[in-house]
Amino acid sequence: MSLLSEAVALKDETIQLRRDFHAHPELGLDVHRTAGIVAEKLEALGLEVTTGLAKTGVVGILRGKSDTPILLMRFDMDALPIQEETNVSYASENPGKMHACGHDSHTAVGLSVAKLLSDKIQDLEGTIKFVFQPGEEGAGGAEKMVAEGVLENPKPDYSIGMHVWNDKPVGWYALKPGPTMAGAQIFTVKLTGKGGHGAAPHQTVDPVVTAAYIITTLQTITSRNVNPLESAVVTVGRVAAGTAFNIIPQDVILEGTIRTFTPEVTSKVNQRFSEIVTSLSAAMNCQAEIDLQQVTYPVSNDPVLANLMKGVIEDIHPEGKIDLNHQTMGSEDFSFMMNNIPGCFVFIGSANPDKGLNYPHHHPKFNIDEACLPYAVAIMAQSAVDILRLDPKLK
Repeated sequence: MSLLSEAVALKDETIQLRRDFHAHPELGLDVHRTAGIVAEKLEALGLEVTTGLAKTGVVGILRGKSDTPILLMRFDMDALPIQEETNVSYASENPGKMHACGHDSHTAVGLSVAKLLSDKIQDLEGTIKFVFQPGEEGAGGAEKMVAEGVLENPKPDYSIGMHVWNDKPVGWYALKPGPTMAGAQIFTVKLTGKGGHGAAPHQTVDPVVTAAYIITTLQTITSRNVNPLESAVVTVGRVAAGTAFNIIPQDVILEGTIRTFTPEVTSKVNQRFSEIVTSLSAAMNCQAEIDLQQVTYPVSNDPVLANLMKGVIEDIHPEGKIDLNHQTMGSEDFSFMMNNIPGCFVFIGSANPDKGLNYPHHHPKFNIDEACLPYAVAIMAQSAVDILRLDPKLK
């Protein structure tokens, strides 16, 4: 309970940080102001700070009584291209930009955890690598930081991350062992036929009709090719075709996403996706070009770390509710950092329907109940202490 009391003592500072970041949202890899504040505060705490990974990423190393084990703690910093509609006093001052997913909270929590643990450096086992990441919202920030060496010098033994979760109220937590967030792929399909007059379709090869067959048939992947006890999503989110009502176009572009939890399901879905697009295009005399890219891997929690963090939550918030079965088709690029490192990603309930603070993530009225922040700070800080102290039992 001591770390909770210390996190509560930091509550006003955590909220102030969160609201400052919320009022000054930045997008993608261009989180210069946010990263500057993070680096300045980490340096003031005495951490070894590196900047500029993935353009604006910040890494702060806190060394305890020994160099090992090494724990990576990741907090994301970027906002979304949304016009805010909350009307709070700390609403976005940057038109068309908003912290509508909670990354402002994550950054503030990360800085408070760093402050809390830097005060305990004499008692801290091992080393903590604080990673503040830009570009989580589709800009490939985690993958870029990994490519630029964030998992080296020193290489982490473990990794943990968090996300406030406005689908659930304050006091709810999720720590499912195994896959908890889906891996995401994006696809672009270009169908090429032969354009012509809408009144003379027999003189054309119609890619619009071909696209209609493909869009409909792709839905049979999840209904007829994936085990009903497993999960997958295939969504066509954008269709671009044509210039006028009476012209059959030459080309149609389909864009969308595939979400899966396991390599086996991913392989099956990808195979059927390619077969359906290729065979239907050929049957309709169209040519098909497929571009399929992996955006994130599934987030899969190490069972031992998940059990450890479950115990931490039970100690810090005995009245809380822990969901060990929660899964979401949402994706998270922290998976690039924890893909080959035992890790755990915890969801922390942040909604309060009584206060109207239950709008979903990516909504222009999204906002959280800041009562969740001290719990988040205490849980992340205590988990770090316990993972480093209990390291031999984790291996």
